[in-house]
Amino acid sequence: MDTISDFFIRIKNAYLVKKDRVVIPFSKMKYEMAKILEQKGFVSAIRKKKKVKKAGFEQLFLDLKLKYNDTVPLFENVKLISRPGRRIYLNKNEIKPVREGYGILILSTSKGIMTGEEAKKMGLGGQAIAEIW
Repeated sequence: MDTISDFFIRIKNAYLVKKDRVVIPFSKMKYEMAKILEQKGFVSAIRKKKKVKKAGFEQLFLDLKLKYNDTVPLFENVKLISRPGRRIYLNKNEIKPVREGYGILILSTSKGIMTGEEAKKMGLGGQAIAEIW
């Protein structure tokens, strides 16, 4: 299963059933994308949690506190662009605003995970991961 799509779908589903928090298995890439979501106001807090399994090893999780505008979810929808079988790369000239500036584009660049807006300012292109609005 694609872990990136799992990350976004877990968040979207948690918003749809109006949960306060969502717990997601940890990875560095997911943590960086969660920081972008917090920076852009889709998530209000991020915590790393450790959970000890029966075999005695620890597993890390991300605990995201979801943010709402009254009872309306801020995370309305997500469009996954790149998939494991089909990577989509954009150069700096191909980066366009998402939903006329109301959404964000998440890119994986040579300088790390960032929004399309930040990448365009830095003159970078990269792998388009998802559009969020």
